[in-house]
Amino acid sequence: MKNLKSFKENNRFDLNRLPGLPILASFLFAGLLISNSGFAQAPNPPESYICFQPDEKIVIDGKLNEKSWKKAEWTSKFKDIEGDKKPLPLQDTRVKMLWDNEFLYIAAVLDEEHIWAYQDKKDQIVFHENDFEVFIDPDGDTENYYELEINAINNTFDLFLPKTYKKGGKAQISWNIEGLKSAVSIDGTLNDGKDKDKSWTLEIAIPFQSLANDKIPAIIPVHDAVWRINFSRVNWQHEIGTDGKYSRRKNKETNKLIPEYNWVWSPQGIINMHFPEYWGYLHFNAGSVGRKQSKSK
Repeated sequence: MKNLKSFKENNRFDLNRLPGLPILASFLFAGLLISNSGFAQAPNPPESYICFQPDEKIVIDGKLNEKSWKKAEWTSKFKDIEGDKKPLPLQDTRVKMLWDNEFLYIAAVLDEEHIWAYQDKKDQIVFHENDFEVFIDPDGDTENYYELEINAINNTFDLFLPKTYKKGGKAQISWNIEGLKSAVSIDGTLNDGKDKDKSWTLEIAIPFQSLANDKIPAIIPVHDAVWRINFSRVNWQHEIGTDGKYSRRKNKETNKLIPEYNWVWSPQGIINMHFPEYWGYLHFNAGSVGRKQSKSK
C-alpha cells in the first residue's frame, strides 16, 4: 500500500512491509488500523442474483461444460469497488451460481491479457498477486462471515471472521473450507509475458456444511432463503523482469507498489470489502435452472 491511509482504506495486509511479524499478528494489526478509519457512505442498492438448482451433476473441472451452467444467467459485469466514483474496470469479470443440497457452485470468467501467478502454498496471502475472492455471510447479520481467495494456479487462502475489522474482529486464518472443490482453466499461457492471453475460468463448489466452526453451526439454505454475498477481483499493474517473471509494478520515483485495482460485483462505495452490509443478495430458488426468472441487476 502506498501509505498508511491507503493501508487503512484498502484493509490489505502487505506482509512485506511488516518485517518480522507473523501472519496472524499482521492481520490483528490491520484490524486495529481499520477500526479507526472513517465510516463508509452507503452506495447504490446492492446487486442481487437468483440462484437455481442444476439439472445434472456438476463436475468441478474449470470448464463449465454442463448444460446447467449454460442455462444459468451471468451476473452483471464487475465494477470498481467504489462504484460510479471510478472508471469501469479495464477487463471484464462475470459470475454465475447454482446450488443443491450440498454445495454452492460458483463459476467466474476473468478476462485477462496477462495471466500470472506464483503463490502455490495454501494460505499464502493470495491477493499479493491477481486473484478472485468470495465473501459469504449466510445469515446476513454482518458477523460470522467467510472469505475465500483463489489465484490462477488454483491456490487458495480462506479465513473466518466472527465480526468485521471495524468492530475489532480478528481473522481466523487457521479455519479452512473443508471439502472445498475448485478448478481453473486458462485460455492463454500462464506466466508467459511474450504473448497476450484471453481469460481464466474458475469453478468452485463450497460445501454448505463447511461454513461453520465449533461455535457457529452451518446454515443449509432452503427455497426462498437469502444470503449476503460479494465477489472481488484484485488486479495489479505488472512488470516483467529480465528473467521473464512477472511482478507488481512499482512507482519509479518512490519505489513503492502502485495500488491494485479492486473490481467487484456489488460496489462497496469504499475501498474495503469488510462492510458486509453493502454486499449483494443471493436468493436461493429450488426450481431447476433455466426457468423464467427476474433478471439480476
